[in-house]
Amino acid sequence: MTRRLLLSHLSLMLFVLLALEVPFGVFYARSELSRFSHAAQQGAMTLAEVCEDKMEHGLAADLPGLARAYGRRTGSRVLVADRRGIVLTDTAARARAGRDVSAEPGVPAALRGRPAVGTGSDPSAGGAVLFVAVPGGSDAAVACVVRTTYLLRPLTSKVHATWLVLAAAGLGVLAAVSVIGFALARSVTRPLQALERATAQLAEGRLTDPPAADRGPPELRRLAVSFTRTATRLQHLLQAQQAFASEASHQLKTPLTSLRLRLENFEPHLAPCARDSLDQALGELERLSRMVQGLLALARLENSAIRPEAVDLQAVVADRAAIWAAFADEQDVGLVVSGAAAVRVWAVPGALEQIVDNLLSNALRVSPPGTVITLATVAPEEAGRTPAMAELHVTDQGPGMTEAERQRAFDRFWRAADADHDGTGLGLPMVRHLTRAGGGEVTLEAAPGGGLDAVVLLRPAGNRAHREHGPADVVPASRPTPAR
Repeated sequence: MTRRLLLSHLSLMLFVLLALEVPFGVFYARSELSRFSHAAQQGAMTLAEVCEDKMEHGLAADLPGLARAYGRRTGSRVLVADRRGIVLTDTAARARAGRDVSAEPGVPAALRGRPAVGTGSDPSAGGAVLFVAVPGGSDAAVACVVRTTYLLRPLTSKVHATWLVLAAAGLGVLAAVSVIGFALARSVTRPLQALERATAQLAEGRLTDPPAADRGPPELRRLAVSFTRTATRLQHLLQAQQAFASEASHQLKTPLTSLRLRLENFEPHLAPCARDSLDQALGELERLSRMVQGLLALARLENSAIRPEAVDLQAVVADRAAIWAAFADEQDVGLVVSGAAAVRVWAVPGALEQIVDNLLSNALRVSPPGTVITLATVAPEEAGRTPAMAELHVTDQGPGMTEAERQRAFDRFWRAADADHDGTGLGLPMVRHLTRAGGGEVTLEAAPGGGLDAVVLLRPAGNRAHREHGPADVVPASRPTPAR
């Protein structure tokens, strides 16, 4: 932002300088040429009057000396011709008298009694020249013509020097504006940078360096005060939520455990016809316990600052599949692991294990005996996604879900209308939260041939998007028994 503000100041000042200096330089060059032309014309007219007077008194022999004296004094080439355009004298080194110049620039107009001023190129003189031709006498009786020629090099050098002075002045102004603009830009952006750092700290869960409220413009000072007040309140709220989650995790376990023990103590004293009701009550109590654990785990995840780290996806998948293999054998369901040999991805510590556990638990709940659950990993270069993402597919051969059900499956406490299991509806929300904490995403898709394909997209460890995060405390969630 400092660079943008400085560039805007310099661009505006450059525009102002160009709008002022360029017209001034052009006007100066034209005015200098006009002044020089006017002075040359006045001098030529004076010389023409003297030459006319000499010729009227029969002193034409004085013309060469008069022309040389005028040429030395003014630094010009002087040519004097009679009324027919025949050269009487010419101060040029190799010029000769007696030649006809009636057709040369400026002379025809002077022979008709009208002064002529113009510019041209004269190789013999060494470049661009200004010529002035004036008649010596009236229109009816032009006794002679005087033409003076001046090199424009001195005038051009003077104009160029003026342009250089203007350019140097402009650069000096731009340098001064740069220093002043940089100081002003820093005075504005420094408080904004402090707010940016404070926002990043707040996003990490701890505001250790609040922005100063005594620097920068008044508007930014008031913004810093409001931000600090808001951040402090948010920190208090987060701390209160964390304290609640911590206390509730202890306070709720005891009454639930006591209630379970009391219900189990009733079992010897109940009639056989009431035992089914007792079993249902115990099942609901178990489901309530899992739901409480799931809610507390989500609360700890959402209230904690977590930082992803590189994890070997294939190793985690193989390890969890080995642990779940015994349970899958009991249900006569096969587990197949396939895919890339080594894929390192970003994930919150312990999150990838919970993701696989939740997805496998859900798949086993709906998989009929004799079917297979496939865990397939896909390397980023094989997935062909933009940006490059690693993939984990957990595919079952169960009844699957409709499009509407797949859209709602990640809502908390949502369960399919025809669900015949005692899930809490918190497993998939936890999977999504853990996946997004590592910069990934999870979706549910219809599997080919029926069933459900849970697709987990994870950022490859080569991506530096998460390496710039500062250190953060990681609070692992307790692992509930997951369910859709």
